[in-house]
Amino acid sequence: MTTPYQDRKIPAPKLNYGDEPYFDAATQGKLMLKFCNDCKQYHHYPRALCPFCFSDKTEFKEVKGTGTVYSYSVTRTSGPVPYAIAYVTLDEGITMLTNIVDCDLDTIRCGQKVEVTFKPSEEGPAIPMFKLA
Repeated sequence: MTTPYQDRKIPAPKLNYGDEPYFDAATQGKLMLKFCNDCKQYHHYPRALCPFCFSDKTEFKEVKGTGTVYSYSVTRTSGPVPYAIAYVTLDEGITMLTNIVDCDLDTIRCGQKVEVTFKPSEEGPAIPMFKLA
């Protein structure tokens, strides 16, 4: 069985205070994550305080955008086109909830290498997603 990827409409995200640098970078083709200068850990989603040590000494840093599929699910019936939702563990150690795109969705496997790509949202910023490397 094959389930080819099809582009789908992605609603524009509702931005929280401080999200702008993340989505501005995505629109420029860069993946930026928050980094804590006290405990030296990345975190995602962007937020003002580090979720590990509660420090406010955080900043956005560009990351490689490569990682591996930790877990995934292909949804075939909940919308107009099938899509794959996944947890991807980046090489920097953080795990992101995302979509796997631009492939036959039935070829996705846990442990596969992936790299970031950016898909436009409807009347909003680009959204980081991942494709098989």
